[in-house]
Amino acid sequence: MALKPIRVSQLNAYIHRILQTDPVLGNISVIGEISNLKFHSSGHVYFSLKDENSKINCFLAAQNLTHIRYDLEEGMEIIALGYISVYERGGYYSLNVRDIEVRGEGDLAVKFEQLKNKLDREGIFDKAHKKEIPSFADNIAVVTASTGAALQDILKIVTGKNNYVNIRIFPVKVQGPGAAEEIAEAVDTVNAEFPDTDVIIVGRGGGSLEDLWAFNEEIVARSIYASEIPVISGVGHEIDFTISDMAADMRAETPTAAANAAVPDIDEIRMIIGESRDDLEDGISAQIRKREDLVASLDIAALGARINERIEYSILQSKNILGGMGRTLESMIAGASARTGDSLHRLDAVTSVITAGQHRADMLKQQLDNMDPRNIISKGYGVILNDRGKMVTSAAQIKQKDILRIVVKDGDADVTVDEVRRKTDG
Repeated sequence: MALKPIRVSQLNAYIHRILQTDPVLGNISVIGEISNLKFHSSGHVYFSLKDENSKINCFLAAQNLTHIRYDLEEGMEIIALGYISVYERGGYYSLNVRDIEVRGEGDLAVKFEQLKNKLDREGIFDKAHKKEIPSFADNIAVVTASTGAALQDILKIVTGKNNYVNIRIFPVKVQGPGAAEEIAEAVDTVNAEFPDTDVIIVGRGGGSLEDLWAFNEEIVARSIYASEIPVISGVGHEIDFTISDMAADMRAETPTAAANAAVPDIDEIRMIIGESRDDLEDGISAQIRKREDLVASLDIAALGARINERIEYSILQSKNILGGMGRTLESMIAGASARTGDSLHRLDAVTSVITAGQHRADMLKQQLDNMDPRNIISKGYGVILNDRGKMVTSAAQIKQKDILRIVVKDGDADVTVDEVRRKTDG
């Protein structure tokens, strides 16, 4: 006998209850390859898990995505942990994912590789960006846990090798929630507030991958990359390798190795200086002996004789040169004397011309003096000037009632013409 017909929604609701109460389907792990991966604007993720024969739709809520340590990618083989649920309105079921593991690899290993590849593409690990660790550091900053063995190892090594170094300690959490943020903030603080720092040591002692994970976080890598001060990363043991190691300017296998790399050994420096001094003194002594041997090998008497010969030869050459110069000078003087005689004859002729010219000039001067009105007036004569100051030389230049000026040697006088009498011919 058939059951009474039910509605579609009732059927889907029934299937939903059955699946939810099933102990297997309520907590199941499914292996498959991710396909049709979609990230919704709400933050939810939709994808399918498939194998060679079948597939199942999957739903990953946004709040569960925050717990996933790596980026989901198309084609990635994973183990999805969750439960089967039915979407009643659509009539289909899906795997609601609570967590994800990577098939054959741990979560952290996959996340490590993904972040490493991402930062490598951005150039965070480029050797060209790495700064040189100073050979003689005066100020060192140590970013690590205040209670860890790593700090004690660093202090012991640094002070043992070089007790002139100043050490600033920046205590931080090195594992667990918030550790990465504290490490990054400490590196930023050293750069901002202590720019005189020569090198920063970032590190911690050994532990599991989970324990060291703070040094694999992106925020730490970017802070180290942005540091203007050189950074040495010393995390874990020699076999451990972290993202901070790759981002740092120098990777040290352990915190102890980082301390050794940060400071020079004073005793070694003293030894090098001593050896260099000894080498220098030996070299100087060898040069002195070499010069002494050279002097000893010289025949001083023979050398003096050769020098005297050169002096006598030079004196003879000088005498020859002076003799030649004397003869040349005598010849030049004789020629100059002959030229001087000719010049004297020409000078006598010129003197005669100058004397005659001087006599002629004296005669002209006498004539000018005789014609000077001032000399004429001084002899008792006078000069008549009209009202314009011009000399009157003729009666024709005078009219009745003209006012004239008579100038004599010791003064002048104004007169008025009463009558003009002109001479007539005959």
